[in-house]
Amino acid sequence: LLGAALLWAGAGALVNLKYSVEEEQRAGTVIANVAKDARDAGFVLDPRQPAAFRVVSNSAPHLVDISPGSGLLVTKQKIDRDLLCRQSPKCVISLEVMSSSMEICVIKLEIKDLNDNAPSFPTDQIELEISETASPGTRVPLESAYDPDSGSFGVQSYEITPNDLFGLETKTRGDGSRFAELVVEKSLDRETQSHYSYVITALDGGDPPNFGTVELSIRVIDSNDNNPLFEEPAYTVSVPENAPPGTPVIRLNASDPDEGTNGQVLYSFHSYVSERARELFQIDPQSGLITVSGAIDYEEGHVYELDVQAKDLGPNSIPAHCKVTISVQDANDNPPLINLLSVNSELVEVSENAPLGYVIALVRVSDRDSGANGRVQCKLLGNVPFRLQEYESFSTILVDGRLDREQRDQYNLTIQARDNGIPSLQATKSFTVKITDENDNHPHFSKPYYQVIVQENNTPGAYLLSVSARDPDLGLNGSVSYQIVPSQVRDMPVFTYVSINPNSGDIYALRSFNHEQTKAFEFKVLAKDGGNPSLQSNATVRVIVLDVNDNTPVITAPPLVNGTAEVYIPRNAGVGYLVTVVKADDYDEGENGRLSYEMVEGDRGFFEIDQVNGEIRTTRAFGENAKTAYELIVVAHDHGKTSLSASALILIYLSPALDAQESIGSVNLSLIFIIALGSIAAILFVTMIFVAVKCKRDNKEIRTYNCRIAEYSYGHQKKSSKKKKISKNDIRLVPRDVEETDKMNVVSCSSLTSSLNYFDYHQQTLPLGCRRSESTFLNVESQNNRNAGSNHIYHHTFTGQSPQQPDLIINGMPLPE
Repeated sequence: LLGAALLWAGAGALVNLKYSVEEEQRAGTVIANVAKDARDAGFVLDPRQPAAFRVVSNSAPHLVDISPGSGLLVTKQKIDRDLLCRQSPKCVISLEVMSSSMEICVIKLEIKDLNDNAPSFPTDQIELEISETASPGTRVPLESAYDPDSGSFGVQSYEITPNDLFGLETKTRGDGSRFAELVVEKSLDRETQSHYSYVITALDGGDPPNFGTVELSIRVIDSNDNNPLFEEPAYTVSVPENAPPGTPVIRLNASDPDEGTNGQVLYSFHSYVSERARELFQIDPQSGLITVSGAIDYEEGHVYELDVQAKDLGPNSIPAHCKVTISVQDANDNPPLINLLSVNSELVEVSENAPLGYVIALVRVSDRDSGANGRVQCKLLGNVPFRLQEYESFSTILVDGRLDREQRDQYNLTIQARDNGIPSLQATKSFTVKITDENDNHPHFSKPYYQVIVQENNTPGAYLLSVSARDPDLGLNGSVSYQIVPSQVRDMPVFTYVSINPNSGDIYALRSFNHEQTKAFEFKVLAKDGGNPSLQSNATVRVIVLDVNDNTPVITAPPLVNGTAEVYIPRNAGVGYLVTVVKADDYDEGENGRLSYEMVEGDRGFFEIDQVNGEIRTTRAFGENAKTAYELIVVAHDHGKTSLSASALILIYLSPALDAQESIGSVNLSLIFIIALGSIAAILFVTMIFVAVKCKRDNKEIRTYNCRIAEYSYGHQKKSSKKKKISKNDIRLVPRDVEETDKMNVVSCSSLTSSLNYFDYHQQTLPLGCRRSESTFLNVESQNNRNAGSNHIYHHTFTGQSPQQPDLIINGMPLPE
């Protein structure tokens, strides 16, 4: 193994390496470490991974190869240079390899010749006939020795033994081979000696030289006086390749002044002319015209040398010899040959994410012609995102633009190669570049915002709408799945409201929607593809819940007890007196919640109702003989397509005439109610202060007075049947326990008729002369129970008194408000 010369080719992705090795090396001989040398020359290789070299071209795959893992250049069998390159001055094996990172390495391996062959002659004996009249200096070409070795190891010289009458002169042919001419150095005399024997030795340029011998036998013959003579000892002519048979090459002329048969000259090729030359050329024996007889190909042979002899027909004729050198002129008869070096010569695959300058294939273009006829220019046809970059012995096809499989998934590339001959010849080769898919597209919704309108009270599981997203990628990269982005709707996860089919994008309701609770809600839908990593996008979905007339009106005023309300008006109320105002609530909206009021039954002749605001007014005056109670059935109905309604029984009682101010037209009951409450609160506050002062005075010795014990002790005293006037000593302040729910609270009678709070109450005979129309005792516990059992009554919590407020007890009886 000789040294290796490393050359940087100027391109970041190309390295040229040159090595040499002697022939006859055994199989498995390591020639060089290509991976190391390529890395030293600029190759970018990952040291953690094998070099992963791939041989894309090898001119002698049966002789040498590169280990893909180690990157070593090794011999596969013993290399015989003489068999591989014969006598060519240079014997080179070329390889092109590519690394896993698509970097290219061009390797030139020169096979060095060894002097392992000796010259040899084609025959064991050479026989010559020379006329005795041959003058000194006469030359006779001898058959050449052959040595398979090349260059200096080939045949270099010839020797003759003994060297007495004849000598040898070594000459060189146009192809570099050497031959010997026998030179007559002294006059011959057949009568003195008619036969001579010599040994011809051929030597090569080795040290020591190898040699081969042949026996030379010379017979001296008697001849005529004159011999044929050529005008020139050597001729040089040219002939174009592909010249048709019969094309004249040269006409030779050898003159002989003798007459008759002694002067008649016949021409022929010397026996040393090769068989191939005899196939391509022929000579006319009479005229000496050399013509083409076969298909001449410049690429097969550039030069042919013909040894021609001319011999007369006289006795003892001495032939004349000349050399005709025929140069073949190259014609542009070979179109360029394009060879695509890739895994598949008809289809090349490249990722759509391939960067600029990415190598997708190697191209080798050759032309067997020489000179301008063999100089080839390549180009890539068409407007494609690829370009051709030419190097010394091959070209590469690189990515030269953005690739997008979704816009175009394949390209048909055509390479055109044209030589510089006249006329120029060209060749084309087409192949397909397939663009492979990458996950470079997000799913795209058909629209960014979806809206669906659904009526409330829908069936759970009902279909709402479908969302659709498209991903133009292929396979898993283009398969889209859907999911709902977690969010909250009225403090509840959106997953309790809707669900989505992950494959089709169909959205379903998971519950029955209620317009009165949720008029509309929004959520986001996420679309993800199946790539790795996956890409995603989202769209907003808005669900609008339409109102349905599903809520029955509820009468809230006047307060109802079991669907009945009692109203008191003065007996002297005139026409247009405001009896009460009927109010109802409907949770629906629009026409479904717009209410109208009407009287359907009862004493409608005495009263009328405003359909819009629900005011009930008198239509006539009541006389002294009028009855004391009237009944009206009032209906509140909405304006839905299927109208819903609520009814109430209004009992109207006539009370004795009030003062003049109360009997004037319409009275503001709310104002009266507020004034009454304020008065009661003031009286109660004063009373509490009085009782507190009294208790403190009676219990000077006790810092904390137990009013409840006082109440009990007072309650167990014997009651007098005789009514007496209440004094401040009779008043006891008893704190109320929260647990005592059976005690009676005292409220004003007027507050019951005008307040929005209504209760179930019991009328009792009141002490102290309180009228039934003025005071009513309320049982809180029984009232709460009855309110809980009513389904159509609007509930309010009575907050007139705090739970810790004490009751006022007068003589064991609650004090009316």
